[in-house]
Amino acid sequence: MGLRSALKLVNARQQAEGVGARVRRSIGTSEMRSFNPFLMLDHFNIGADAGFPEHGHSGQETITLVLKGAVAHEDFTGSKGILYPGDLQFMTAGKGVVHSEMPVAINGENNISGMQLWVDLPKKLRKTEPRYRDLRSYEIPEVVEQDGKVKVKVISGNSYGVESAHDLAYTPVQYYYVTLKPDGTFSQKVPEDYNFFLYVLEGDDLVVNETAVPAHSNLFFKRDGDEIRATNTAQAGGKDIEFVLIGGQVLDQDSVHYGPFVADSEKDIYETYTDFQYGRNGFEQRKTWESLISNGVTKDMVENQLNGNLEKRKEAERKFLERKVEK
Repeated sequence: MGLRSALKLVNARQQAEGVGARVRRSIGTSEMRSFNPFLMLDHFNIGADAGFPEHGHSGQETITLVLKGAVAHEDFTGSKGILYPGDLQFMTAGKGVVHSEMPVAINGENNISGMQLWVDLPKKLRKTEPRYRDLRSYEIPEVVEQDGKVKVKVISGNSYGVESAHDLAYTPVQYYYVTLKPDGTFSQKVPEDYNFFLYVLEGDDLVVNETAVPAHSNLFFKRDGDEIRATNTAQAGGKDIEFVLIGGQVLDQDSVHYGPFVADSEKDIYETYTDFQYGRNGFEQRKTWESLISNGVTKDMVENQLNGNLEKRKEAERKFLERKVEK
């Protein structure tokens, strides 16, 4: 079919969010309200004294990638833990969940950054039970092509013949983290029933299917081709470019999105928000749950309740890699 053509290029402008956090939002704005099945995309930065204290979600999934620093997470079902650089978390809110996401300063790094994507759920799964799946950085296969000019972390999907370790979301999603050195060209085949976008984290010399895409911009594609191609046009000695290419299977359904709550109609949204306020129909635990981390994360929490000890993590990575070699 050929290369997909550009639908729209959106510059992600900074705005305040949570408590003291800053985000660059490129989905969920006046320029791109939603992009089926995606409801929001934030490139976030959190200082050590900021974060996202306890808040509710329903009817959707969230995918969080930590780029720098670490993030503690906790919810009223008892799930909790630490995400370190390169880790991802896939959370299904389903019928309802209340959780907290707070920064953790490691090795003196007080500027925590990452990406959070909100994905619509198929209508039949709106009221499913909440669940979490963490994906550690060492579990993500990486492709190296063109003598190191192209590196692809295959978070979800298949790139250059390498398949991701797990299919982690209810709504089918492909997710690739790409690093391009000068003169490197990345090419990805894409399914016709998926909407795709490409967000640039770093670098200003990227050309995607003939469209220049600077840093902190999001390029949305039409569904008129089966391939996306991106080239770092910088001269030798120029900067590397880092971007994410993400696609999701288009859902044939109506959705109403009000903050972190997603439903089939405005009436359903009103009922869901009322349930959240009164702690019922999926939000019962809100009445008695007390967040451990919403007022800040201590070293003792990391080492104990949050199971974030780095030595234990290194040991888990060693065992994972050993099992991988044995296979």
